[in-house]
Amino acid sequence: MTTQQTSREPQQGTTTLFRAAGPAYFPIAFIARFPFAMMVVGTLTLVVSARESIALGGLNSAVVGLGSALIGPLLGAAADRIGQRRVILVSGIVNSLALLAMAAIAFSSLPDAAVLAVGFLIGASSPQIGPFSRTRLVQLILTRLPSARRAHSLNGTMGYESAADETAFVFGPLVVGLLATTLNPAAPMIGAAVLTLVFVTAFALHPTAQVAAPTSEEPVAQAPARELRTLPVLVVVAGALGVGLFFGTVLTSLTAFLADSGRGDSAGLVYGVMGIGSTILALSITLFPARFRLSARWLVFSSLMLAAMIGFGLAGGLTGLIWAMAIAGIGIGPTIVTLFSLAAERSPLGRSATVMTMLGSATIVGQSAASALTGAVAESSGSQVAMWLPVGAAALVLLAAVVNALACREPAGAPERSQELSDEEVPAEARTLSELPAEHL
Repeated sequence: MTTQQTSREPQQGTTTLFRAAGPAYFPIAFIARFPFAMMVVGTLTLVVSARESIALGGLNSAVVGLGSALIGPLLGAAADRIGQRRVILVSGIVNSLALLAMAAIAFSSLPDAAVLAVGFLIGASSPQIGPFSRTRLVQLILTRLPSARRAHSLNGTMGYESAADETAFVFGPLVVGLLATTLNPAAPMIGAAVLTLVFVTAFALHPTAQVAAPTSEEPVAQAPARELRTLPVLVVVAGALGVGLFFGTVLTSLTAFLADSGRGDSAGLVYGVMGIGSTILALSITLFPARFRLSARWLVFSSLMLAAMIGFGLAGGLTGLIWAMAIAGIGIGPTIVTLFSLAAERSPLGRSATVMTMLGSATIVGQSAASALTGAVAESSGSQVAMWLPVGAAALVLLAAVVNALACREPAGAPERSQELSDEEVPAEARTLSELPAEHL
């Protein structure tokens, strides 16, 4: 018997996801996300301070994103094949060492190429806890919860996970700023290394890692890699890329504008306003009726993002910025939930961790590229010009939503089927690592 195979009836006492995962799981998984959210802004802050070059700092951020884009999906594919524990342990150790190396090399006499090389290694080795956590929790829902609770738990889980990611991406840069200003520019890298070593390792060793581990007695069933390049998958990845661009352009342009206004220290607080509405809406996703389909949610909330960013560009003062951030939060939270819900639904057989890490990599690539580009625009053309770049990012998210609605229609019976996931369907899915195929929604 393998760790993934379960009896057809879930254990009578295990009726909630919290009890199935264990009380320590959620705080560990939440804190373990922060190093990934801190690395782009952290390396940018460190390199600019140590090398006194905004251009090099922006280039290094882009290189970090490139490393994540190239290697992140491969880590997900490895986890699909050999299990998460070994992949996360190895990548976490390498990542913590790379973060410490960046803290030392940035202030050394080594050439800029060494800084860029370490930046690439940081991005390439960064464990994407969010995607891995989603994979584990969906497996727990399908194998440990009664069938009547699965659909509701799946919706709630996607909402919570997206809220956790959003919180990390909003407050991660704030933590970087606090550490850099109160201690020194290398402090965020050292802090991220410690968090990685402690909490990412704890996440890797948590018993839930076995739930998502493939069987050693049977071959792993996986769809061909070409199914990762289908339009339904790629359009969701494009949406995640737009979300990353959104985060990068908003934070960088907001920081530049407030710095020009003499309020640079308040950038983190104003940016944090977006996280309030985002978290509330993401956690409230289970209240949406089933007839409010995923494609419609994407269209509605990405349109709200675009409207908020038009207001952001027009805002001439702090009050207008705060209102724009609040409205943007209402749009971005449900959008992220929807993207990952669609990713789970459309993941090819046995490749869900791969798809989840593709979304995570696309987000960090967008954030990296946008931070570098927006910083360059703000420096050359002024912060007022840079503040219109988030409009383009939000427009990309909306464009992907339109393509999804027109070309990737949901099955007509999806809402009805989603009300209950039967026990008869679960064991085979658990054995083949198909966390949430379309027919189960």
